[in-house]
Amino acid sequence: MSFSPSTRKGPVGVAVIGAGNISKQYLDNLTVFPDLKVLVIADLFVETAEARAKEYGIAEFGTPELALNHPDVELIINLTIPAAHVEVATAAVKAGKHVWTEKPFSLDRESGLGLLKAADAAGIRLGTAPDTFLGAGLQTARRIIERGDIGTPLTGMTTFQTPGPESWHPNPAFLFQHGAGPLFDMGPYYLTALIQTFGSVRKVAAVGSSAKATRIIGSGPKAGEEFAVEVPTHVSAMAQFEGGQSSHSVFSFESPRQRMGFVEITGSEATLSLPDPNYFDGDLKLWRPGAEEPEIIPATGPANGRGMGALDMARAIRNGGPHRATGELAYHVLDTMVSITESVESGTFVDVTSNAPTSIALPEDWAPETATL
Repeated sequence: MSFSPSTRKGPVGVAVIGAGNISKQYLDNLTVFPDLKVLVIADLFVETAEARAKEYGIAEFGTPELALNHPDVELIINLTIPAAHVEVATAAVKAGKHVWTEKPFSLDRESGLGLLKAADAAGIRLGTAPDTFLGAGLQTARRIIERGDIGTPLTGMTTFQTPGPESWHPNPAFLFQHGAGPLFDMGPYYLTALIQTFGSVRKVAAVGSSAKATRIIGSGPKAGEEFAVEVPTHVSAMAQFEGGQSSHSVFSFESPRQRMGFVEITGSEATLSLPDPNYFDGDLKLWRPGAEEPEIIPATGPANGRGMGALDMARAIRNGGPHRATGELAYHVLDTMVSITESVESGTFVDVTSNAPTSIALPEDWAPETATL
């Protein structure tokens, strides 16, 4: 879909809906990027919105309706819980606002496709986390691979293993409900990194399990409370991509030994170890045949953190160009995760029919701190 440049000038007006934990990571950046102006913090719990607004010096706070109806807000940053992502994004589209949504894009194909169609009909941009692939770490990996340093990319491996977030998260039950678990919570980071390397997924096969029917909150005011586990807490998945390449991934909340951020791309000439796709920076390691130690490659380019994708989107709103972390890309990641879930349930390979658009590489000198609008 093509867009016309905005008729408005200057910084893009922003409202944040959802003032929970993740909002701090966003607001640390959104409030200092000169091409953005955060006007409103909104939440169903107005006192939570008020506290966050005062923390960051935001003048207006209130319910989501304030953000949706604000005449100067052009871009909604949707940081609500996964179950509310589509509802809030759809309301923003109906209000004529562009939307950046935290992952996952949706919890099922039907609602995700409905959101894509509604935005397309309204001429509204959709952007979705993760935007970590725009950071220096994964953009440097992209340049290395496209330059041919590892030869022809052939296979990928990713691993995310922890004991689970209930030991440290004060309200972890939602992370074990439909639309979460290690696959939906962490899968978008790893799958996006693989899709950026190999292109669209074409079929998947997976197995999954849950070691416990319930878990106990380990910290905070709810410590000691028990809650139900509704989704697999360990998933092992294989994927085949449009060019014939393949990958193997583990997503687990069941491992006493933590392995986070493991992503390797093996090519015909070398293997590249990528930095943690949950972050925006980190050194890379290039392993060549026969070498006892890898070549360490520092990442280059911007690595400001969460909000980079929203800034890229805001600049595109003004100039009419494409933005990179699109709704179509996020929907393909969602489609892949739903297909993995279906494979766990059926014990068979499942085809993935959606496509991930090719994103334009981010220039090394792209500068979030510079005013361009």
